Amino acid sequence: MEMPIEQRLQAEAQRLGFALSGIAPATEADGFARFEAWLDAGFSGEMGYLEKRREARRHPRSIVPTVRSVLMLGMEYGGIKGTVARYAQGPDYHRYLWDRLNALRDWFMAEVPGSYAHGVCDTAPLLERDFARRAGLGWFGKNTMLIDKHRGSFFFLAGLLTDLELEPSPPHTGSHCGTCTACLDACPTEAFPEPGVLDARKCISYLTIELRGPIPEPLRPAINDLLFGCDICQTVCPWNRHADDRTPAFPTDRSLAALDPRELIGLTEAEFRVRFRDTSLSRTRRSGLVRNACIVLGNTGTKCDLPALERTAEDADEVVREAAQWAIERIRERTATA
Repeated sequence: MEMPIEQRLQAEAQRLGFALSGIAPATEADGFARFEAWLDAGFSGEMGYLEKRREARRHPRSIVPTVRSVLMLGMEYGGIKGTVARYAQGPDYHRYLWDRLNALRDWFMAEVPGSYAHGVCDTAPLLERDFARRAGLGWFGKNTMLIDKHRGSFFFLAGLLTDLELEPSPPHTGSHCGTCTACLDACPTEAFPEPGVLDARKCISYLTIELRGPIPEPLRPAINDLLFGCDICQTVCPWNRHADDRTPAFPTDRSLAALDPRELIGLTEAEFRVRFRDTSLSRTRRSGLVRNACIVLGNTGTKCDLPALERTAEDADEVVREAAQWAIERIRERTATA
């Protein structure tokens, strides 16, 4: 007797590298009101695309008008502790996951002639965590990450939307964080005004990746040596204590884990494009990554870094020039104090 399509679909997803999977009914997102309140509080910072497509996130039919079910998927990523967030220590995850989502879509539509499916990962207006929880993939941690009991939170989320009505998986109910506040206590910029709420404007990931202009000066020292993103609230989570024991499907390039800020501040636009074109670090553009490198040198550099920073302070980009000048002043202050 042939297995139900739901089981075969999840088995194929696992074959393609998605360690977690579950099916959710395609109804209005459970947390849409919470999402609106978060936007209204201004916590999204300069991520205007979230406000622009606010209403589209209410229901997945904004993506597929005939949608009836959502297969939610999780692909683990590895990496090591470094100055670049673990998820970015490899190829651009969008393309990597899209390729496998498209393969899953093609397999599904061949298995069920006449059906339609569409894969999404990160860029579509879907409240992915809501549907992942509904599909049984985990609960929302106090750091807002989706957490699975067996696999922690180091995984990407993706979804396959279909017009076929599939048998839903049991939703995840409750939370397993208990009284633990390790993630909240460890955040160096105090980006959590309360458990389960993130003020992106203070989050190091937002500051070093999404923010295009200058990083607010009061927050710069807390960035320390982080060049791109931040894993602190995940690394301290007890549910991630076995994260390094597994071999995830997502490939890792360890040379990306700890980039040299001294080398980065000298990158030209062309060199940046060539080196980071196929990685998630391209998201910052050259301006953002060189700005970050200047901030890191301002926090950790020595007077030996001053000549390079002085050259960078004459950069054509205003944001880079300002960050370089700040770094110069910080190093001079430390040198004078010493």
